[in-house]
Amino acid sequence: MSLSKSEVLQEIRRIGLLPVLRAESEDQALALAEAIAAGGVTVLEVTMTVPGAVRVMARLTKERPDILIGAGTVLDPETARICMLEGAQFVVSPALNVKTVEICQRYSVAVLPGALTPTEVVTAWQCGADIIKVFPANALGGAKYLKSLKAPLPQIELIPTGGVSLATAHEFLEAGAFALGVGADLVDTKAIAAGQPETITENARKYLEIVKRFHHRASAA
Repeated sequence: MSLSKSEVLQEIRRIGLLPVLRAESEDQALALAEAIAAGGVTVLEVTMTVPGAVRVMARLTKERPDILIGAGTVLDPETARICMLEGAQFVVSPALNVKTVEICQRYSVAVLPGALTPTEVVTAWQCGADIIKVFPANALGGAKYLKSLKAPLPQIELIPTGGVSLATAHEFLEAGAFALGVGADLVDTKAIAAGQPETITENARKYLEIVKRFHHRASAA
């Protein structure tokens, strides 16, 4: 799946989910990716904390062209460029590194730096971020905090990460989330270890159903 930057952002919006893939090995990472994609969630953030993360991105890009692959936990421009060359079509970070934003802009790759406070969010936006990852969203009140941020900053697109679950997903969407950054509630390494990938696949479907219902109501309103 090779898309322009605007198409990448549209696809993240359409799916409405950004699974944060953390794993203990390459094989586990690939198994998680397969289980998530089997549920229809074809956007995935492979974090640099995964052993062999760059190889995982390269393999998924080659073997699963239907999945939109991004690089996560990217802390510097050098890492961002390596990931781009291996197929990453968006770059995510838990914090703001201006040079990373700049290199993504140079190569027209979508960039989603992390921020938490209003000052950090506006700074990241002014630096040229396409979307801001609000992390850790649960530390400051979850969906209520996101709604508080969106009130004075409706023009800035936000993806909350931290505290997103099947129980809270709708609240975050109602609060104005562009999409949902989902961690262990979907990317369940224990299910893979137990030989139960179908659990992850079913949860992926449940998340998509929540997003679909929300978008349907929003378009009908």
